[in-house]
Amino acid sequence: MAPVTKDSINRRKVKGGEAMKNTKREVNKGAWTAEEDQKLAEVIEIHGAKRWKTIASKAGLNRCGKSCRLRWLNYLRPNIKRGNISEQEEDLIVRLHKLLGNRWSLIAGRLPGRTDNEIKNYWNSHLSKRMNQKEKQNGANLTRQMISIDHQKDRVQIKEDSSSEEGATSTSTTSAASKGGDQNSNINIDVDDFFDFSNEGPLNLEWVSKFLGQDDGRWFN
Repeated sequence: MAPVTKDSINRRKVKGGEAMKNTKREVNKGAWTAEEDQKLAEVIEIHGAKRWKTIASKAGLNRCGKSCRLRWLNYLRPNIKRGNISEQEEDLIVRLHKLLGNRWSLIAGRLPGRTDNEIKNYWNSHLSKRMNQKEKQNGANLTRQMISIDHQKDRVQIKEDSSSEEGATSTSTTSAASKGGDQNSNINIDVDDFFDFSNEGPLNLEWVSKFLGQDDGRWFN
């Protein structure tokens, strides 16, 4: 028996790798044909949607199990819905995306008949752009509202300042007027009453007669 050496071990590994390469078949990775779709659907109808490697073998398809699974889930399922996404579905997609992020399979699981691939494509091509535009518009509207509020506050402050100034001016004018009125009231004399001598007796008017009798002529020359 020949001794086991490193060279012999390496030669055996190389031969084993070449044998595996020769036995490994090349699978078709191109577009699916109508005939392949029909074979896959018939086998799944009999055996169910499971054990995809076995299904590919039984259907006689030169496809891997993953390719068969994706083809069935995204295109061949009987209850699948394609296109014409409604507004309710769009709203649900947006809400779920805020909650779950880019976990498209979980989002698709809450939309009956929709595939994760379709939802992902619809989000990237339509909804994400629309959401970005709405966020920009909301930001612009918020900025306008803040500016408008600041202007309103400035107007109110100006009105309050002007009102306070007018109030102070009117108060000072009123106080000045009241002071002047008090002073005038102190010196206010009724002239008619002052020169009314109807209630005076003859004795009280005696000094007037004496005054008028004093050389009247000198007062009028």
